[in-house]
Amino acid sequence: MSLFRRSACQLAASLVRRWPVCVLLVCIAIVGGTWLWGLRLNTSRSAPRGLYRILATSPARGAFIAVCLPPEVARFGRTRGYVGPGDCPGDVQAVIKQVIAGPGDTVDVNSAGVVVNGRLVPSSATAAADSAGRPLPHVTWGRHVVPREHVWLHGPGDARSWDSRYFGPLGVAQIRATVTPVLTLD
Repeated sequence: MSLFRRSACQLAASLVRRWPVCVLLVCIAIVGGTWLWGLRLNTSRSAPRGLYRILATSPARGAFIAVCLPPEVARFGRTRGYVGPGDCPGDVQAVIKQVIAGPGDTVDVNSAGVVVNGRLVPSSATAAADSAGRPLPHVTWGRHVVPREHVWLHGPGDARSWDSRYFGPLGVAQIRATVTPVLTLD
């Protein structure tokens, strides 16, 4: 056998023995590369699942955003399993939601749904319990005016999304980034 063939065979045998390490290194390279290119993976059904790219724009109505939840909301969500571990305050992950209202907009909330400036938001009925049957606290029924420097969020990917129907508007200071879908599965 030639020296080249023997070396190729030895290399192949070495890779086969080390395939778990090779797979791990490839996965790390893919995740690291997507992070460096401003890409984020969303596995939650609250927004279409898939790959999102970070934009250098301010959030506007209709935009998807990655946002850190306030500490008390994050604690509740983490305890219930609505959000996983991450790098936001409280060691929880940022959530991706759609902005449906901004400062000065009126948001009417009741069990039938959310109405923003007179228009019903699809799939916005408020649930009394979560998927595990636990009571689900929600914002006070009635009219809310979104305060300055706040946004009202909705998870259009799932009618049971845990969003502003349950925890109210969030401050714009908590927004990590505006994101746009690159490749989604839903």
